Amino acid sequence: MPGEISPTGKQHGSGSTPDLRASHIDRDRVVDVLRIAAGDGLLTADELDERLETALSARTLKELAPLTADLPPALAEAGAAGAEAKDVVRIEQVHSGPIVRAGRWVVPRKLELAVTFCKVTLDFTEAVITHDTLRIEVAMTGKTLTLVTRPGIVVDTDGLQLTHSRIKHRQSPTPSDTPVTLRVELTGQKIHGRVLIHPVGRTLGQRLLGRAGVSSAGT
Repeated sequence: MPGEISPTGKQHGSGSTPDLRASHIDRDRVVDVLRIAAGDGLLTADELDERLETALSARTLKELAPLTADLPPALAEAGAAGAEAKDVVRIEQVHSGPIVRAGRWVVPRKLELAVTFCKVTLDFTEAVITHDTLRIEVAMTGKTLTLVTRPGIVVDTDGLQLTHSRIKHRQSPTPSDTPVTLRVELTGQKIHGRVLIHPVGRTLGQRLLGRAGVSSAGT
């Protein structure tokens, strides 16, 4: 007789207790998996809200199990392995090579950028998102700060002070049922250079064409 499926997608042995009480860690782990799934487009906004509500109020592992049972095992394993977000990540760099965060990097709760004349790229296309807000404290001089977004990620630049710098924020239309999986708040100061925010899918050639169009319009 098959065992129960745990919140991480694994099966309990036949001797396990299906009504075992769920801890805060168990609930948080399922919430992390659900948010990653929504960010990957596996859950709609309504599905995410419904499952999060159930997860946060669950009292037993038996209540948590169905919430991730239809998600890819690899996704559940990632949540179980605890793609744990750090509270603060600080990057300090002066006159050196480009700084890039891409692939399945774990988004921290706060990112401090103390950077002078170094290009910075934060690509959220495949990023692991386990919470709903990222605060980026910018202390950056020169070069370009680039944020590559995906559906469900919104960027707020109201708290960013610009000195001899500019922001180019390109947004693509998204379906109304797309859940907001991450809100990025930019604060601090950007001196010289620019801030470029664009959705995934824009190639280098498209960006160069866009820049050429702006240049010709200004001549």
